[in-house]
Amino acid sequence: MAGYQDETRAAYDGVVELYASMYADRLETQPFARNMIGTFAELVRGTGNPRTADAGCGPGHLTALLRDLGLDAFGVDLSPGMVAHARRAHPALRFAVARMEELPVADGVLGGVLAHYSMIHTPPGDLQELLAEQFRVLAPGGLLLASFFATDSPEPLRFDHKVAPAYSWPADRFSALLAAAGLVPFARLLHDPASERGFLDAHVLARRP
Repeated sequence: MAGYQDETRAAYDGVVELYASMYADRLETQPFARNMIGTFAELVRGTGNPRTADAGCGPGHLTALLRDLGLDAFGVDLSPGMVAHARRAHPALRFAVARMEELPVADGVLGGVLAHYSMIHTPPGDLQELLAEQFRVLAPGGLLLASFFATDSPEPLRFDHKVAPAYSWPADRFSALLAAAGLVPFARLLHDPASERGFLDAHVLARRP
């Protein structure tokens, strides 16, 4: 496992209860993110294939939201501590410890993948591999919703996230990487930041042809 993944896993294992308490109802104050997830769920339902991975699910709160929005959702996360919490908090749902680069599903079986700020810890040089994995697991017509911190800088910027080192991305560069992975970006929302960092919040919807 890459060094940054060891660091990220250990960091999230160390803040499970605090993180879960901080983020359980965060979407109540984030209408843009909430509505993008709702749009994503509606489009996934429209494919006729509701099976959806919450990739980097953390404590499982968004996995539960996807279920409430009519999807057959399951969660995966690098952190065993986060997965253990998710299983306790949402015993009716399925969760697994897994890397986002090696999702525990067969090729072309998912109607959707949600990556809600879960790609932010991946170094720029490794992001293409991660996106290729999302392409692999999506069925034709399947959808990816990726949310991340956006920057006006022409290059990705490393910053000190409160849990582990992370990266903000120029939205155009991120969309270009999606296209290089074989996905077709078709909707994008950028809005003012919800935190003191000053980065824009970005949400990009892409489809596997």
